[in-house]
Amino acid sequence: MISENRLKELREHVSRLDHPEEALVELMHEFQRAYGYLTDEAVEQAAGIAGVHPMKVEEVATFYNLIYRRPVGRKVIHVCDSISCWTVGMDDVFAHLKMRLGVEIGGTTGDGAFTLLPICCLGACHVAPSMLVGETLYGNLTPQKIDEILDKERT
Repeated sequence: MISENRLKELREHVSRLDHPEEALVELMHEFQRAYGYLTDEAVEQAAGIAGVHPMKVEEVATFYNLIYRRPVGRKVIHVCDSISCWTVGMDDVFAHLKMRLGVEIGGTTGDGAFTLLPICCLGACHVAPSMLVGETLYGNLTPQKIDEILDKERT
């Protein structure tokens, strides 16, 4: 839940912008941090603050890979599936993660710790294959390194 004070701050911030819709991504991230994902209520709130139709918020939300319109785990694992990562073993990374987490791509672990998703590019070709866990980038992945990362990130 977002406090009334924080909502007031967001409204004041957006009111100073020449084009309030420029703040949509910022607003969506703020609501996502509060609710865990961009809920229907959050879409309405963001639209109200920015002075746009909720459909505009939906359009922007569906464009960005890091905005979630359904519940996700406490940490989202984004595995890069670009050509660079694919050529050096991204399929093996996905296979190992699916086995270790017990979920398919798009799934969330039973304990709610992780959601496994692909992402088209992390911009980390120099350390391919790579993945993002929460906000931390990991590269040069091997099964052993993935296991160590999962153990560290689960805590």
